[in-house]
Amino acid sequence: MHRQLFHTLVFLCSLIIVILLWPINDSDCNSAAFLASKTKKFQVQATKVVVQPWRGEHHVYGIFMVPNEYKQSPLFVLTVKGFGSECSKPFGYSQNYDDISAEPGTHLVRDYMRTRTALRLILQGLYWQLNDKQNWTLTYPQPKDR
Repeated sequence: MHRQLFHTLVFLCSLIIVILLWPINDSDCNSAAFLASKTKKFQVQATKVVVQPWRGEHHVYGIFMVPNEYKQSPLFVLTVKGFGSECSKPFGYSQNYDDISAEPGTHLVRDYMRTRTALRLILQGLYWQLNDKQNWTLTYPQPKDR
């Protein structure tokens, strides 16, 4: 009985370690190539960051106030110091998130970090770095008409 419990605990711990450390790259775009390109770019810092991965999925994100001219952008890159960069395609925006309202001529974008990635960074001692809004940046390609 104790042996079976021990093997079950070892299996579960191994599974958790594999899930936390397994690299993820399911993006359709290449953030490294975009950031290294000579394409003109626009960057915006996070207005607010929420880092609460213990609450489950979708509780690690940054809120960014972005000029309306970037609503039609085909992609943006989220960069978090200590984590790296991840390319995303815009999936929605709002005028209000949490307690933040967009200023005239802007909209808000909420971009998420994967919960397991955030947990891994916290276990590495990077919670305060992850929780600092100055470390979160969205990078957009400049619109062609500029």
